[in-house]
Amino acid sequence: MTRTWRLVVGSDDAGLEYKDLIAGDLQGDPRVTAVVDVGVNGDEHTPYPDIGAAAARIVAEGRADRAVLVCGTGIGMAISANKVAGVRATTAHDSYSTERSVLSNDCQVLTLGQRVIGPELARRLVREWLDYEFDPESPSHAKVERINALESARGEAGGAR
Repeated sequence: MTRTWRLVVGSDDAGLEYKDLIAGDLQGDPRVTAVVDVGVNGDEHTPYPDIGAAAARIVAEGRADRAVLVCGTGIGMAISANKVAGVRATTAHDSYSTERSVLSNDCQVLTLGQRVIGPELARRLVREWLDYEFDPESPSHAKVERINALESARGEAGGAR
């Protein structure tokens, strides 16, 4: 049986077109059981840090399995989502990075740049990303645990920086 996913999507106004396109794809994908859209919509102008953090919190709280976020470059969304404890977010603009983000790093958040890649590549990367699942028996597990330990140590030292 194929794994199913509960997903969050979000963007700032620089990523709205791709976010809407990807959300439509996800709603029609049999691997996806739920899609929560945290914005922006229409003429909203919510800054990307607010959207990235909101989506990441939903993942961290276990209300969704993963998130796809879009801004101009994908970078600001990744930085914002990574400020939420327990979340690993990455920007990927090619198939190999998308694959390794999950298989090597157990990233739950994929961020894309609408000003960096074309819409068909963005859609393809999200489709491919849904096929990957982290293997806790892989050699990468120990590295992900080290990342988690760094995050815990940062929290003990006074919170996110």
